[in-house]
Amino acid sequence: MGFQEDSPLADLRPGMPVVLRVQPAEEGWRLDLFLAHHFPDYSRVHMRRLITAGGVRVDGKGGKPAYRLHAGQQVEIILPEVPREGPHPEPIPLDILYQDDYLAVVNKPAGMVVHPARGHWSGTLVSALQYHFGGRLSATGGPTRPGIVHRLDRDTSGVILVAKTDPIHHKLAAQFAARTIEKEYFALVTGLPDRDRDLVVEPIGLHPTQREKMAIRRQGPDVRVAETFYEVLERFDGFAALRILPRTGRTHQIRVHLAHIGCPVLCDRQYGGRSQITLAELSRNPADTTLLLARQALHARRIGFIHPVTGQRLSVEAPLPTDIQSVLEALRRFRKK
Repeated sequence: MGFQEDSPLADLRPGMPVVLRVQPAEEGWRLDLFLAHHFPDYSRVHMRRLITAGGVRVDGKGGKPAYRLHAGQQVEIILPEVPREGPHPEPIPLDILYQDDYLAVVNKPAGMVVHPARGHWSGTLVSALQYHFGGRLSATGGPTRPGIVHRLDRDTSGVILVAKTDPIHHKLAAQFAARTIEKEYFALVTGLPDRDRDLVVEPIGLHPTQREKMAIRRQGPDVRVAETFYEVLERFDGFAALRILPRTGRTHQIRVHLAHIGCPVLCDRQYGGRSQITLAELSRNPADTTLLLARQALHARRIGFIHPVTGQRLSVEAPLPTDIQSVLEALRRFRKK
């Protein structure tokens, strides 16, 4: 079929043939899950239809969506057209913390997806940026990610850096790659760290069975070194407030590392097992069921970088959002040690 094995996934385009080799960490994965993982622009449902139509072959033979893969097998596919339109400008309010002719720093609210992805075609940060800045955004990230230099998880709030031109985008990306950009986070966690400050150095890779999660992994083609420094700001009865300075930028890094040391981010459903907290749980008064927080208590508080044009060091900070602030105040009132 003329497939090219191990093609760089970032360079793939619709209509391009490719062969993927199943890695040991992917042993036992369903075929549809495997493809949806490697090609996140396509939904799992879309991949099922493609497999059923005969557009995917495993070791030269047709397969079924539920087929369980084995390490070393070759999965052959010709990518179809991406089933979506590009993002459209939407009049979504933006909290712009800083901007000039070259870049901007915005305060992303919790619950907002940064760029379009399956299940989230509208209401994204990109749509808001296009409305507010028009065509004055870099195109380096591709048509679905104008201006986007880095990302935050959907339920993580806080500062995010936006490039308005391609040269500025490249220079900011170089700072991220050189780890000269300083990112500071604030988190409320369940449990108490053993130390007042520490550097967590644990490699992170894909979770072996749950596609949407990452995990501490020692081996595998996707495993990357990850380092997270934390400092305890306040201790409470059963909880703590942390200042976090990640030294690398792996997917879900802070959340995975904090869960690893036994102190998952509060209300982190994926890594902490709960998704919300009420005032009754903190005050120990069952009569007050006021919902305080319904998303992970993680906030990108500050970003520091060298301005690509002026050469000056800039530091931009986003205040704590009201939901995290309300939990912090309740902890100080009812759980102070």
